[in-house]
Amino acid sequence: MTVAVIFVSRRAAGHDVEYAAMADRMDELARQQPGFVEMVSVRDPKTRVGLTVSYFVDEESARAWKQHPEHLVAQSRGAAEFYEEYRVTVAEVTRSYGFP
Repeated sequence: MTVAVIFVSRRAAGHDVEYAAMADRMDELARQQPGFVEMVSVRDPKTRVGLTVSYFVDEESARAWKQHPEHLVAQSRGAAEFYEEYRVTVAEVTRSYGFP
């Protein structure tokens, strides 16, 4: 079973340098986590709405990432400084396919 953690957010204005540094660090750190599969992220510069989907091999791996000490700090700063709003959805992937 693969688990998708879907993070939808609207960035607050300002803190661009700090946010970029933290986002880069979280990307780097997530990719090092046991059970990590893939991460895809996009943001519309006009609306500041972003979507990040992180895939893990199972629920346990996704939960471990949520509880990682540096990620907990990033979550706290995100709520306090970086985002106007966000939501997280965790879903079991039942099918996946692509091209090529």
